[in-house]
Amino acid sequence: MKRKTLTFIIIICGLFAAGIIGSILIYTHQSDAKIAYIYQNGECIQTIDLNQVSESYTFTVEGADGAYNEIEVRPGEIAVISASCPDKVCVHAGFIQNDLLPISCIPNRLVIHIGNGNSSATGNTDGLDAIVR
Repeated sequence: MKRKTLTFIIIICGLFAAGIIGSILIYTHQSDAKIAYIYQNGECIQTIDLNQVSESYTFTVEGADGAYNEIEVRPGEIAVISASCPDKVCVHAGFIQNDLLPISCIPNRLVIHIGNGNSSATGNTDGLDAIVR
């Protein structure tokens, strides 16, 4: 019984340490270049170098059947500030400054993510592959 308990404690401690190390690596991951890639219907419709933005501005991306997303760009960050979608998840995402979490508006088929300037046509910068439907 003691051996099973000791093994269990060692496994739990190892998982806890791995979680802490992983969290530190994720939260300290920063890229120097900040290129915002704006996709609609799976196609990149605009790129914005957020390091080159000196003054805030807004623009609207229009979609099918009157759908729209109003986007605000500030120095170093970008957000969807208004949208025609019913749930407004994209608006509640707020401003993003890094590549950890993209902004997605599924009803309007819009995705905004920040990359380091070496993105492929799919917007993938780290060699990982995923399909979202």
